[in-house]
Amino acid sequence: MLWAAMALAAAGAADCKGLEGRHAGSVIVTSATFVQPAPAWEVPGSGGVYRAVPVSKPFCRVEGTIETNIGFELWLPAGWNGRLLGAGVGGDAGVFNHRDMSVRIDQGFATVTTDSGHKATQKRWMANAKARIDYEHRAVHLTAKAAKALTRLHYGRAATRSYFLGCSGGGRQALKEMQNYPADYDGVIAGAPGPYMPLMSVRMMWFALAQKRNPLGALSDSDWSLYERAVTRACDPKDGVSDGIIENPLACTFDRRVLLCPEGRTGDCLTPAKLAMLDSIVSPMPDEQGRAMDKGLLPGVRTRPGPPSPLLRAMWADAVHDDPDWDEETFRRSADLAAVNRAMPELRADRTAIAPFIRRGGKAILYQGWADPSTVADPTIDYLGALAATNGGAERLGEAVRLFMVPGMYHCRGGPGADSFGGSGHPVASGVADPERDILWSLIRWVEQGEAPEQIVAAKTVENGATSFTRKLCPFPKAAVYDGIGDAKDAASYRCKDTPTLTARLRASAGRTF
Repeated sequence: MLWAAMALAAAGAADCKGLEGRHAGSVIVTSATFVQPAPAWEVPGSGGVYRAVPVSKPFCRVEGTIETNIGFELWLPAGWNGRLLGAGVGGDAGVFNHRDMSVRIDQGFATVTTDSGHKATQKRWMANAKARIDYEHRAVHLTAKAAKALTRLHYGRAATRSYFLGCSGGGRQALKEMQNYPADYDGVIAGAPGPYMPLMSVRMMWFALAQKRNPLGALSDSDWSLYERAVTRACDPKDGVSDGIIENPLACTFDRRVLLCPEGRTGDCLTPAKLAMLDSIVSPMPDEQGRAMDKGLLPGVRTRPGPPSPLLRAMWADAVHDDPDWDEETFRRSADLAAVNRAMPELRADRTAIAPFIRRGGKAILYQGWADPSTVADPTIDYLGALAATNGGAERLGEAVRLFMVPGMYHCRGGPGADSFGGSGHPVASGVADPERDILWSLIRWVEQGEAPEQIVAAKTVENGATSFTRKLCPFPKAAVYDGIGDAKDAASYRCKDTPTLTARLRASAGRTF
């Protein structure tokens, strides 16, 4: 057995090294290294949100470039399950998603990721037109093509199926693949995708500037926590379970005036200036003529305190104005939204013409935290409604695209809700294929066996890795309803049922997006 394993490893190392230096068109393999974990291996220098977990099984690590500026990594396991998985990257990209690669390679997937055409260390990359287009959509597409070719070359056969998993910017990448390149992947998972991210960016920029201009009204993280707790206390019991989680924010009403500080009191309440700022931020954002540009925020959703993030500033300073000294005080909601749409037209991922993807048998699962403060929930629901209107109605769309809302989950993960279900960055059991608890395997069962996901069990884990409770996630417009009998911490005590408020919300959003 030992000699056989050694011979297999030697053959794998030789096959892997044979990829190094390969050149096909603009694709160049700069390095191909056979990794033999002993007993486990971690990517050197891996860190941040995409930090890898230890890998325990041997694989070929391929590193390369496309068109010189697009970096990619492709990991080819010795024990291949025949599938290719693309791993998306969020934010301003510039890094590799080693997290999802390392989690899934132990399940036998060949995994690939791209930095989207630039490095995180590059200053003002958005001023480069090619880098912008690669970031918007081209890098992921070209990487998928390169990965398929190299996978076929290495194994002597093509991947039987290909899938894509991403959240935030990675979720947007998943939507772009479905919309622009329907032949790249057989199934995609788009978490917190922000279908119209330019408008969301305008909202973030505008209200960050509003608080900068009005420091007495600026809301701190503790102010947002106060608001979140108060809304939760008011609306949590509406679903029949008092667990610190709002199952359906659309059924929640909250009078923000109860947060106003009484005369002489300063703690655990909001000053008039802060309450006015809160009212402004959670309400629909008006344009210069007072017309609503969006729907505002759902009850209890918090936002990022502080000045505009560097990514927001780069969108306008570099991509739009090409001026490193751009004065953010000149920012205008309508004009600068139009400007970023001109500079980065494919940053939007709200195209609804997905018939080619559906005709090929493609399947898409979207997931979205109700409490997400970054890519908020409403636009994702609006996009589902618009898809339904364009593609034969909600029932027919549900044969190819489904949305799972996650109560109490923040951006991609975190928050009081059950936030572990196999999404991007989520922990999974090595080598275990569980379609009931893992959204990727649920997608695979849908694509390969035709069984659409009717529910997914999500878990809430604590620091030692133990599960504190589980909850069912349901395809929108259904929601998990407690049976009133069983353990409220056990997903088995819940049923996915049609919910009138959610059904009405889906109908209202059909064909309508901001």
